[in-house]
Amino acid sequence: MNTPEAPTTPYCIEVSAKAEYVASQSRPEDEHYVFAYHITIRNTGSEPAQLISRHWVITDGNGKMQEVHGQGVIGEQPLLAPGESFRYTSGCVMETPVGTMHGSYQMLARDGHRFNANIAPFMLAMPRILH
Repeated sequence: MNTPEAPTTPYCIEVSAKAEYVASQSRPEDEHYVFAYHITIRNTGSEPAQLISRHWVITDGNGKMQEVHGQGVIGEQPLLAPGESFRYTSGCVMETPVGTMHGSYQMLARDGHRFNANIAPFMLAMPRILH
């Protein structure tokens, strides 16, 4: 029995994130912990879409939240055709050796439709701090 192919959603952006601790820029004695995060944004929809802006929520180990809003990412507003990916690296500073980040990208499809691409929470952690 043949199963019908799932219809392609016109507006679908997948985001994956990987974080790493930057020891060379961190100063634990001053509660200054630096993390780099590597992001891959992939258009899995059927409509070209441009990343217009970003919204990040960064929460440290004490529950202190920082919100970051801004245009584009690393000075760019990439336009992704269906199947295309965009990769970049950025960073953040926290007062604790452990925290989390999550957020969303605000996207604009070629047909004028605006939508959010959600960024699932990911961990920021100094090595050997978590079991």
